[in-house]
Amino acid sequence: MTRELISQILKQNPIAEYFRDCNLFQRHGRIYTCCCPFHSEKTPSCMIDPELHLFYCNGCGVGGDVITFLQITEKLSYSEAISILAQKLKLEKSPVFPVCDKKFLRDKCYAINRETANFYYWNLLHSNDKHGLQYFSQRRLSPAIIQKYGLGFAPDDWHQLRNYLRQKGYSDEELVLSGVCRRSEKNPENLYDNFRNRVIFPILSTSGNIIGFGGRVLDDSKPKYLNTSETPVFDKSNQLFSLYFAQHSASDMLILAEGYMDVIAIHQAGFENVVATLGTAITAQQARLIARYTRQVIIAYDSDTAGQNATQKALRHFQEIGLQAKVLRIENAKDPDEFLKKYGREKFRQLLEQAQDATSFQINRCRNDLDLQTEQGKTSLLRRAVPVLAEIQNDSERKNQILRIAGELEIDPGILEKQVKSKIRKQTSISRKTAFQEIEKNFYRKNDMNPLAKQYQQESKSEEIILAYCMLFPEQAGTVFERLSPEQFVTDFHKKIYQNIQQCISENLKFIPSFLGSCFEIPEISRIAGILTHYRDMLFTPEVIHDCIANLQNAETKDINFLTMSDSDLQQIIVNKQKRIRWTN
Repeated sequence: MTRELISQILKQNPIAEYFRDCNLFQRHGRIYTCCCPFHSEKTPSCMIDPELHLFYCNGCGVGGDVITFLQITEKLSYSEAISILAQKLKLEKSPVFPVCDKKFLRDKCYAINRETANFYYWNLLHSNDKHGLQYFSQRRLSPAIIQKYGLGFAPDDWHQLRNYLRQKGYSDEELVLSGVCRRSEKNPENLYDNFRNRVIFPILSTSGNIIGFGGRVLDDSKPKYLNTSETPVFDKSNQLFSLYFAQHSASDMLILAEGYMDVIAIHQAGFENVVATLGTAITAQQARLIARYTRQVIIAYDSDTAGQNATQKALRHFQEIGLQAKVLRIENAKDPDEFLKKYGREKFRQLLEQAQDATSFQINRCRNDLDLQTEQGKTSLLRRAVPVLAEIQNDSERKNQILRIAGELEIDPGILEKQVKSKIRKQTSISRKTAFQEIEKNFYRKNDMNPLAKQYQQESKSEEIILAYCMLFPEQAGTVFERLSPEQFVTDFHKKIYQNIQQCISENLKFIPSFLGSCFEIPEISRIAGILTHYRDMLFTPEVIHDCIANLQNAETKDINFLTMSDSDLQQIIVNKQKRIRWTN
């Protein structure tokens, strides 16, 4: 039933649909190409093969199927990804997959986080300490929004949560693993609560699990914000606050705010399509995460210098992945929360509608602190504007901006256009060099996974061809299995793949590469996807397969001292030789 379930999942979840919103998504014959959603690039290096249900990026080396995609994007185990996809399609949940150690640890973290969130929520509403409730009341949060977000309060106590969770049966090691408690550096036996005297913001994954917490102080102590440290279920550089709610919004764009309270205030005003980074400047991973849910984002950061600098950084990330970005122009308020309190939701809606395009925002920033009545000011604007203009992808838009700035500076547009084109050529050269370096790195990563491949290059290539042949033509793989045993493979990694292919095909002739998913880790699955992508269009003649098998069998007899061999080992070599003769004839 497990493999039937996988087949249904792949059939009803076309792999191309998961990449359709990626930058430069295009069809080329039977495959699609696009810019990879897992690393920043401007030249497409990710290939999607609908027939094989696989994707593979030549740049970063990530690959697999829809199950792998979900594992990577949601930080799930293989069995968790299967279960979510099965539930989505209302298919029977697979009962076959064993519980692995990683899944056990993740489930423990989820369970502890749920108990911890309940503890903080109860403490906010029912404890004698009303500081947390007073803070949220001052920020004008309704009881409904407090309940929706599961907001809480961590008491000003070093051990209250620890003692509560111990009573629930959790060990100290599990509490440290989940990030809700820490060990004292001076006395490791002393375990204390990570969050104390802070209002608490639970952080949810897109599947609704509580993966971590953010805590804000109620006074001037530092740090102002504190997040859960990295755990088996939480990595703040690859998560967004409130994405769980935003993904269900009817809007086709996302609002990116700066902090927890801005998000909740905007959400409470009726704009559910809002997210925030977790106390840090936006990362490339978070930008790509946003791109999986929308093609347009409005940046609603604070209006101060730090907020505008963060806006500039976010725009660079969005430009790299081809995401359309606009900037909210907040006036007479320091942030969206304050603006909403002053002017209300309708004025905020108008603000969203009047959001400034990225280019205008960047050009206006170029004018900051310049006196454009002087030659020095004009020269500085020209120098600052050229890199901005070079980033504009649309030729017509770039030309219009060049004409506008040239008119402002009272210079020949041709001069400015020449400088912009020179900058574009330099950037293109750098991008190509970077892309080549990524592919080169991927080559070495491949050898790290299969270290013997560098020592036995010819044999390793033969192994890859045989593996690709067996996976692409499983109905013909039996003839290879008769001639070639796993022990005759030179490299351990390829041997492991071959053994699993043999087992899968012996159990089910309707083999597809995705059947190997439960047997390998994500980097290994990525490498298998790479092998299939590389040899997909190869002409597998009987002569090619024969030469590859012979190459491995000849490698087996290299440096063998026949005088010291046992009779059984010698007999096996004779049998293999006879098989080669039958294959040739």
